[in-house]
Amino acid sequence: MSSTIQKIAIIGGGVAGASTALILARYGYDVTLYEARDSLVSGPPFCHLHAGGNLYPDISDEQCLDLLKQSIDFAKLYPFIVDYRPTLIALPDTCERSVSDLLPRLKRLQSRYRELIEADPANALLGDPKHYFRLYDRKRLEALSALPTPDQPHTFDEWLIAPAKMLDLDKLQLPLILVQEYGLNLFLLASALELSLKQFPNLALHLKTRAKEVKQEDGSWSLTSDDGVAHYDYLINACGYQTGEIDDMIGIKDRRLVEFKAAYVTQCPELTAFPEIIFHGKRGTPQGMGQFTPYPQGHFQLHGMTKEITLFEEGLAQSSSTSAQPRLKPHLLHKLNRGWRWKTVEERSKRAISHLARFIPAFQSAKPAAKPLYGAQQIPGDNPDLRVAEVSFPTDNYARCEIVKVSSVLDMIKAILADLGVEQSDLLKPLKVDEKEVEAYAKEIAQQRGYPPQMASLLIPKQLQCKE
Repeated sequence: MSSTIQKIAIIGGGVAGASTALILARYGYDVTLYEARDSLVSGPPFCHLHAGGNLYPDISDEQCLDLLKQSIDFAKLYPFIVDYRPTLIALPDTCERSVSDLLPRLKRLQSRYRELIEADPANALLGDPKHYFRLYDRKRLEALSALPTPDQPHTFDEWLIAPAKMLDLDKLQLPLILVQEYGLNLFLLASALELSLKQFPNLALHLKTRAKEVKQEDGSWSLTSDDGVAHYDYLINACGYQTGEIDDMIGIKDRRLVEFKAAYVTQCPELTAFPEIIFHGKRGTPQGMGQFTPYPQGHFQLHGMTKEITLFEEGLAQSSSTSAQPRLKPHLLHKLNRGWRWKTVEERSKRAISHLARFIPAFQSAKPAAKPLYGAQQIPGDNPDLRVAEVSFPTDNYARCEIVKVSSVLDMIKAILADLGVEQSDLLKPLKVDEKEVEAYAKEIAQQRGYPPQMASLLIPKQLQCKE
């Protein structure tokens, strides 16, 4: 521990803030975590371990390689939230790209994954590197479609039986690509972090507590919150889309974007044993990417990267010359702070269902099951395609967390520890939890937030991970 830094304040209890609090508490710092809401990890939704970034054909290979390593590190810290089902990548016949366009990146990712395992066998969290991805042509898919659908898939081929039966292959380019990118469960993480952080005697967790004023005084930080005034040696801004509000308080100007997004919760009991499926498409157009994420008992989380589904008209805001905080339009702030009208939920959920049913016709019978998972995502700088970002240090003893994807959390924490002058060891030691207790509390959190409790359970636990 740095001898000059003892007391640390973290504003924001999302994945970035709560994970940083966990690691700093492990290192013995006196940590105070402030979160305005009544539970942790309640910001923008996440559901995917981006072990390669295959959802994003527009980003650079370098970002994808970074996401691969970052995702493996994230899974080491939080193994109990990883849903070990594969992801199917499908290119519609209207897509500008072809399957052959994706293969060089997939092979490069496969090679890097092999190198990571050679450097440290503990990195083999995605299975054997020779199975990092697999191609399925029409002949193989038609053969699989003749087989009975398993209740619980155990092999890669078994994961493709249900899609082979129900996908409209005439609307897709073949072959399809099965890749070892897995799911992540945000409710399990919210539960585990809250239960774990409360066990550290050197960590004070202040839920339902908003930071009202921050000032730097004589080399330390004065923080006024709903609980009064306190002083700290080091300040970490982990406020997500509201990061600019803290910057404004201390007079720091910087450029950033904020984007409002939503994912839709639906149920279709007729569809079982499905992997996650990504249908590539050009963002912001009617053919925008579709994301089909399975949960237990026929629940599905849907993204459609169009302005009528996941994206919103005027949903992207940028900072100004007078404020580091981008200003979202009032109707989006209303959704963030007061929720959604059910009529709007139904309209957008049905559009999401239809967007995915273009390729899975049987999914047209799905029904809206809950309010959307939604939030505003911060993006440092001015590039909305940025997916890999970690942290910046605009002034002394001040860290500003700027992650775009949760997988970047560990690199962010490493940089903060380096700024504190800490010799890092055991950073990736898994968070040990009572998984039954965590799941029970996760279901409570899901229900308190208005979501089906089934979404707080894994579809596939680690012991049933595909092995071939």
